[in-house]
Amino acid sequence: MVVTAAAAELLKLLQDRHGPVMFHQSGGCCDGSSPMCYPRGDFLVGDRDILLGVLDVGADGVPVWISGPQYQAWKHTQLVIDVVPGRGGGFSLEAPEGVRFLSRGRVFSDGEQAGLRAAPVITGAAYERGARPSTRGQVVDTDRGAALRTCPPAR
Repeated sequence: MVVTAAAAELLKLLQDRHGPVMFHQSGGCCDGSSPMCYPRGDFLVGDRDILLGVLDVGADGVPVWISGPQYQAWKHTQLVIDVVPGRGGGFSLEAPEGVRFLSRGRVFSDGEQAGLRAAPVITGAAYERGARPSTRGQVVDTDRGAALRTCPPAR
């Protein structure tokens, strides 16, 4: 799990305004697969939701969650949180800014997938009991994001 520099800057602005924030990778009808940004605690993480990672933005980081069924579809893919012009859903904190968060994807290599299989999956229930990932998702610049060969946004 990584975040582009532009998305990290927007997250810092949102943290200044709203305090700690979190993402939930939507799979619902309202916003397709947009990552939805909420003030931490305003979205109830389910016991079976999966923590994809904690982005290294702000003092507390930004947890990124996904539903269990969505995780099964995306577990072979590194999600890159980015920001693009345009208005997303009204539920996500960035909506008034005239931009929207977007998930880009990159398929993990065989070696990366093997490493992921060895790491424990942290569910909402485990997080409540204190489980945390050992590392945070890094901030990447736009050039590096392109080098990750992510899927481009639809135009």
